[in-house]
Amino acid sequence: MRVSRATRLAAEQASIVRFARRLVGVPYVYGGTSPRTGFDCSGFTRFVYAHFGIFLPHYSAAQFDMGMRVSRAGLRPGDLVFFDGLGHVGLYIGNGRFIHAPHSGTRVTISTLNGWYAAEYDGARRIV
Repeated sequence: MRVSRATRLAAEQASIVRFARRLVGVPYVYGGTSPRTGFDCSGFTRFVYAHFGIFLPHYSAAQFDMGMRVSRAGLRPGDLVFFDGLGHVGLYIGNGRFIHAPHSGTRVTISTLNGWYAAEYDGARRIV
């Protein structure tokens, strides 16, 4: 039986989200790029995608230049979501939620695309 490209893509995106969820609780560390040392926002997304052989720069605005632009209504799990003038990035996980390394004094967490994040939303990119 042949599997469609859409089915393969959905499976890959689900794997990315499952892997990212395993990192919830890792401390935020400016410049951090691993669960051992901690993550900043772009270090987190870079680490997650690198696990799947996809290499992203360690800078959120540079990550925004990659992949395909996605409308907010078209978000799918695994898409990168950007905020605050491209100064922050997270990984969309579905149902209006995303996982990210927010800022100093926090840990990798799951947040909703409401409130501050809705007001500061800049766009999204599909990397896979």
